[in-house]
Amino acid sequence: MTTVPAALELLSSPDYWDEARRHLAKKDRVMKRLIPQFGDACLQSRGDAFTTLARSIVGQQISVKAAQTVWDRFAKLPRRMTGGNVLKLKVDDMRAAGLSARKIEYLVDLALHFDSGAVHADGWPNMSDDEIIAELVGIRGIGRWTAEMFLIFYLMRPNVLPLDDIGLLNGISRNYFSGDPVSRSDAREVAAAWAPFCSVATWYIWRSLDPVPVGY
Repeated sequence: MTTVPAALELLSSPDYWDEARRHLAKKDRVMKRLIPQFGDACLQSRGDAFTTLARSIVGQQISVKAAQTVWDRFAKLPRRMTGGNVLKLKVDDMRAAGLSARKIEYLVDLALHFDSGAVHADGWPNMSDDEIIAELVGIRGIGRWTAEMFLIFYLMRPNVLPLDDIGLLNGISRNYFSGDPVSRSDAREVAAAWAPFCSVATWYIWRSLDPVPVGY
């Protein structure tokens, strides 16, 4: 049996994407303009919960490019990216990969939660968005925004509206308010037309600011 290297693992896409595109183009004039600009591109999930959350921790408060560099170094340390393997790593090796002391603490806490079964990953498909967020924010270094990114990028939940996301607010400002600042309530009003596909609309708003999709 041949193992597929992590870098070559197939990414999965949500089965609701085409339906969401049709719905958004019909309900929202900005979406009707944006969606055709990005062809067949769509949200993709790597399909590994621990890796998705670990990448989000590594990427906190640094640029996308810097985050990728640190992640590439860190990912070479364990034989496979699992909670149990991360717990076996030496702190000095993790620091040498470019991780701060705080991010190392966060990654260790994440690894402990997964290794001990404190997070109920098997139950997530049957849990609501809010139930999953409540479970994830119990892990050090994971706040609501990170939990919402997890819902979008890993679980591919269709109706997540991450109101703490600066890119979403900037994109709504640019596309709906001619660049004027927008509040969270402004964003909610705009997003009322997006339901039940707020995740998809958010993805297109991000693309309007940066055509290259971010991957977790």
